[in-house]
Amino acid sequence: MDVTAARRNIMMDLGVWADRTPMHEAASLGRPVLLKQLIDRGCPINIVTVDNTTPLHDACWYGNSNCVRLLLQAGAQVEVRNIHGSTALCHACAAGSLMCVSLLLEHGAQINPTLTANTATPLHEACSRGNSECVKLLISKGALLERYDVHTGTPLHVACAKGHTQCAREMLNAGAKVNAINFHNTALHHAAQVGSADLIELLVEFGGDINASDNMNKRPLDYTSLESQARVSLLHYHNCPLSLQQICRIRVRRILGTKALKVLPQLNLCQLILNYLCYD
Repeated sequence: MDVTAARRNIMMDLGVWADRTPMHEAASLGRPVLLKQLIDRGCPINIVTVDNTTPLHDACWYGNSNCVRLLLQAGAQVEVRNIHGSTALCHACAAGSLMCVSLLLEHGAQINPTLTANTATPLHEACSRGNSECVKLLISKGALLERYDVHTGTPLHVACAKGHTQCAREMLNAGAKVNAINFHNTALHHAAQVGSADLIELLVEFGGDINASDNMNKRPLDYTSLESQARVSLLHYHNCPLSLQQICRIRVRRILGTKALKVLPQLNLCQLILNYLCYD
């Protein structure tokens, strides 16, 4: 199979660009044997399409870990950005492939790449797609919790705007700021807009402010539909304030921030209290 004729582009370090090539097709279809043959025949590892997509991008987008491994072993560059500003790690996180994410990190992929006007971080991508295991892995490897995407805010905002409760839980337990503001909205505003009672309960338990107002002077309650479970949940919290016990837990967690899960087990606490403070 011949590689599509590629033309030189003096503006790019990657060497050549072309329409989609057999390398891209093999990577996206998850055909490692064919991909290995193409690599052995000297096909460019980092060839890019007109939208600056590499075979590694395609392999990650479809979660084809065997192809990702082959490309990385052959010298694929991990930090190439496509026309939208996304790296291969962003694609792997969007696909929810733990294996692809792990392989990229082992080969030096930046977990906190520089943000541009057109891109988000890998953590944003994982939260957007509801890939909670990827969220957990990224956090354990040092992903920054409060990076702001110009369109959606923090990864917690993204998780709540998409209704992904487990991703939000991973973020909050790691110390994400529950009342961070994006264009005057909090995560609780987003949870109310998507009508998720589970998300509302989770956010309030972590200290979400039910009285926070956005630039329209609207509280989360104002974004719920009549008789919805989300509205019932918020009305409950308006009528029944948190207990002193709950307030103390929120205060402790807020003081400890991102260090909470490391510090708490080191304290001389009974398991019951420790579990409560860890939201376990």
